[in-house]
Amino acid sequence: MMRFFSIVVLFTLHIGFTSCAKKIIGDVPLVKVDRKKTSELVSIIDSISKITPSTFYSKITTNYKDTNQELSFKTSVRLIKDSAVTAMITYAGIPIVNSIITKDSLQFTNKKDRCFVKTNLKLLKQEFGVDFDFKNLQELLLGQPLGYNPLQKYYQIHDPYSYIVSSHRKREIKKMERKNFDDFILKYYFTNDSLGINKMEIENNKDSTYIIVSYLSKKKIESFWIPSEVEVIITTKKNKIQIRLNYEKIEINQEQEIYFTIPENYEACN
Repeated sequence: MMRFFSIVVLFTLHIGFTSCAKKIIGDVPLVKVDRKKTSELVSIIDSISKITPSTFYSKITTNYKDTNQELSFKTSVRLIKDSAVTAMITYAGIPIVNSIITKDSLQFTNKKDRCFVKTNLKLLKQEFGVDFDFKNLQELLLGQPLGYNPLQKYYQIHDPYSYIVSSHRKREIKKMERKNFDDFILKYYFTNDSLGINKMEIENNKDSTYIIVSYLSKKKIESFWIPSEVEVIITTKKNKIQIRLNYEKIEINQEQEIYFTIPENYEACN
């Protein structure tokens, strides 16, 4: 059940190309893009990272697959900016897990076994081999740049067919790969019009962790571009996890009630 709940925490989060100066990879034509300054691209990342609604609600259809199992379920998610996220998982129309995540805590109830867990976000490290905090979860849900730090220097990886901004230079990445440096490499892939981000890659060569977050489609609600379909692929030494999220009935900046309680007759989960 611990692994089943952990799916909730990563809901998070390739666009087709058209004609002109084409390169073919398989059956997909790639279009050359105009050169842009690195500072311009980083400014776009910075701007996207600051556009956060005060509240968010969605029903999300989740398809989960790893090396041991494959599941499909519904998740009702409520978010209060920089404060808390609640998620209710239903399976076959029956609520089975209710949860709340804050900046320093993680709690959930297992309705089937009538038990509860009170812990912190270190559980994610145990389950996925990846450190995630509340801000990262908020970023994934809202389609924002994961792990962006405005105080860090970023570099453009020049590619004739896409805009890519990285936390490390190419030569630094090669050095890290050779010497197994314990550091995360972040790469942001832009849409061809360079107005948004359609993919992110997070890699730690030392512990063999590799994450790809692809925003397959987005919807504009008020002034916010919110994901409507997201694919997350997490590869570690022990597992490969694929999560597909389809957002339904999205609400932005509407009053949301954050409610979570542990029934008195529930015991701590084993």
